[in-house]
Amino acid sequence: MDLDFDTQPGAGPRANVPEYTVSEVSSALKRAVEREFGLVRIRGEVSGFKGAVASGHAYFALKENDTKIDAVCFRGVFSKVRSRLSEGLEVIATGKVTTYPGRSSYQIIIEHIEPAGIGALMQLLEERRRKLAAEGLFDEARKKPIPYIPRIIGVVTSPTGAVIRDILHRLEERFPRRVIVWPVSVQGEKAAPEVSQAIAGFNALPPDGPIPRPDVVIVARGGGSIEDLWPFNEEIVVRAAAASAIPLISAVGHETDTTLIDFAADRRAPTPTAAAEMAVPVRSELIRKVTELGGRKRDGLLRTLDAARQRLRDVGRGLPRAQRLLETPRQRLDLASTALAGALSLMVQRQRTRFERAGSRLSPEPIRRQGQHFATRLEDLVHRARLALGRRRDTLAERLQARAAMLEALSHRSTLARGFALVTLKDGELATSRTQVGAGDALEVTFADGSIRAVATEGAPNPPRTRGKPKPPGQGDLF
Repeated sequence: MDLDFDTQPGAGPRANVPEYTVSEVSSALKRAVEREFGLVRIRGEVSGFKGAVASGHAYFALKENDTKIDAVCFRGVFSKVRSRLSEGLEVIATGKVTTYPGRSSYQIIIEHIEPAGIGALMQLLEERRRKLAAEGLFDEARKKPIPYIPRIIGVVTSPTGAVIRDILHRLEERFPRRVIVWPVSVQGEKAAPEVSQAIAGFNALPPDGPIPRPDVVIVARGGGSIEDLWPFNEEIVVRAAAASAIPLISAVGHETDTTLIDFAADRRAPTPTAAAEMAVPVRSELIRKVTELGGRKRDGLLRTLDAARQRLRDVGRGLPRAQRLLETPRQRLDLASTALAGALSLMVQRQRTRFERAGSRLSPEPIRRQGQHFATRLEDLVHRARLALGRRRDTLAERLQARAAMLEALSHRSTLARGFALVTLKDGELATSRTQVGAGDALEVTFADGSIRAVATEGAPNPPRTRGKPKPPGQGDLF
């Protein structure tokens, strides 16, 4: 039934005007509006958006200045929206204009909705970035170092895409490690919750559980448009990355793509393949480096030992002979022994003389008794002096023997007793290098038990000859 709403201007009510019910009028209005507008595209800002209700439908309004139109986005369409709707976001909605009789209002049933250009999304992205940065989620102080050689690597990505194959191939080339993949959607409405749950799930694994906890986590997906990568700009994903106790590498998109998870991650890789390179070193280069360091350490130790040997040789050449060191102490001991014996006899004779002189001036009996007393005391002192002299002599003899033993140990004869030999040239010079010996040179080889003469059958073409004074016979050297 079609209704004609035209009236004549100035005409009064007519008794023959038909009556209609409210539902009839509402239905006629609905048909008129839908017939007039059909499928339209409307540009405006999202207003009154509170998210989807329990049924999955979304209700909001599109506003421009002081005018607005109600909008309905049913669950089937709302679940396919690539970018999340938010208050104030400028969008372009495509759908059919109709009426809602229950409120006597008109509205648009949205069949497709998208942000009004990249600028709107970038503005939303910048606002969200500033908000999260103000909370400190992007601070450098929060960044954790990536382990040098992780035992286990966790990967959050799609299990069927080329990304996981690229990561596994690169790890196999550089440094094979155990990889645990947490499969997620990397695009669409489900992507953000699944990625955030995967990051939290890896952190919740116990280190000694049946599924070991990774040492580093890589969140990766291939390139795409800003709408395709939008799940990695969601707050739940960014907050999960910032809260991760496991070091996290972000590898979302290509080198020119930037998402908010890149700021929250501990490291940002330009590609998934680059993320695998950041996670492990090159095994062949590591082996080469370890081998090189081992060689340098060995060479340094050999140089240290050579320098120590040379210093020992230099010190040994400067030591005097043992006999020369013992000559003066022995002479002093002999003189002291001789002087002590003579001084003791002289002292006893002097004391007797004094006693005899004193006794001649005194009465015989007291003098005799006193003389006996002094004689007894003198004999006791003489005995004690002899004992002290003997002990002193024994002590000096022991010290002398100890020093003689030490000098004997340092003597070149001890070195010869261990199997070494001294080689001297005809002029008495000590041969320390084969370059000093020429073919046909007469040599003297000294062993621990004697010397032999020898002739060199081969040697340097022009051996140097020194004109130093030959060493006196019997004088040796440490080496």
